[in-house]
Amino acid sequence: MARRRSRVQIRNLDRLRARMEALGPQVIEAARAAVQASAEAVRDDTRAGVRVKTGNLRDTVVIAYQAGGLRATIGWRNRKDWYASIHEHGTQRIPAQPALGPALEMERTKFEARLRAEVRKIL
Repeated sequence: MARRRSRVQIRNLDRLRARMEALGPQVIEAARAAVQASAEAVRDDTRAGVRVKTGNLRDTVVIAYQAGGLRATIGWRNRKDWYASIHEHGTQRIPAQPALGPALEMERTKFEARLRAEVRKIL
């Protein structure tokens, strides 16, 4: 049996393309908002999960944004906070008590939904 060829005609393609191009900056802003919300959630969860003796590690968790706010680094950036690594990974004598790792893993599962929600707001 011979196949029939189907024809699809898309109308107003130029108008659709122009509208999609106009959304570019808004989509980038939505992505920035999602990255910022996720970074703040990781920072807050890390602060809540760090073992408190003096409060220094809890109080010095920071966020550094790169790539125009589309990428974030969360952690301890002060050289005086070298012992944060010991808390996260442990040593032969000190057991690990991670705070940053679990916070990152928890947020990893939420980021995609957060990004979709922000993009849907503009659409």
